[in-house]
Amino acid sequence: MTDPILAGPDCTTMIEVRAGVDQVDRELIALLARRFAYMDAAARIKPARDAVRDEGRKAQVVSNAITAAEAAGLPADVIADLWDALVEASIAYELKAFDRRG
Repeated sequence: MTDPILAGPDCTTMIEVRAGVDQVDRELIALLARRFAYMDAAARIKPARDAVRDEGRKAQVVSNAITAAEAAGLPADVIADLWDALVEASIAYELKAFDRRG
């Protein structure tokens, strides 16, 4: 039986911290898989390759993340950088998915 994963504030050892981080990372990967499935759907639905990049939508997604980060007490600048990288990676993935359509 494995030890329960503690909430961050309840951790008293680095073993507990690392176990929590590893669990969160697994959860993030599962969420990213869900997000990228939407990129597959977008690549299937969009009529043309040049429709994949939408700077207005990118700005909206990053802005939404910043707003949510601020509400959660997280550093907005760090979240903005993470989401910019996430959206760029998603666009690159979607372009490849679009090209596979044939």
